[in-house]
Amino acid sequence: MKVRQIAVGPMANFVYLAVDEGTRKAVTVDSGWETEPIIQASREEGANILYVIATHQHFDHVSTVEELASKVGAEVVGHRSLPIRCDRRVEEGSVIQVGGSTISVLHTPGHTQDSICLLEGTNLFTGDTLFIGTVGRFQRGTAAQMFASLERLRNLPDRTLIYPGHDYGEVPFRTIGEEKRLNPALSVTTLDDFVSLFC
Repeated sequence: MKVRQIAVGPMANFVYLAVDEGTRKAVTVDSGWETEPIIQASREEGANILYVIATHQHFDHVSTVEELASKVGAEVVGHRSLPIRCDRRVEEGSVIQVGGSTISVLHTPGHTQDSICLLEGTNLFTGDTLFIGTVGRFQRGTAAQMFASLERLRNLPDRTLIYPGHDYGEVPFRTIGEEKRLNPALSVTTLDDFVSLFC
């Protein structure tokens, strides 16, 4: 899929437009603050947005998902425990088909209980689970949950590209391989070490 990374709002949020290049069918990952930059990007790509997928419940990621879905005729998708209206509920192992592209849902609690990451080929949309150089805080989850979720991500192929929910790093995206070398959250191997760094 072709990925458009779009900066929105006053909290350095990233939202994403991911387009299946064969069919021009697309999804957005999160929609907070404003919808027009996403709609404009979809026009530029000639894309038809089928789904607006929320990575977790925080307002800066979901405040405009229903508005965007209504404007483009898409369905709202979120984890089965996400406390907003969804047209489609997903969980660990769910698959979202977008033209010829397949998006796999990874349930990654830790930042929140309803946090999900989305894996398409070598593209990984991490929401607030994993940032470039750091990790999301455990606001509605636990350190143990976050460590387990990060361990899953750490075991993905090194070439996997991380697309985070905020522009908090020195670069806007990076590979898992690079993060394992540069991000303490992916370099620690025990829960005790993780807790000592992030709690």
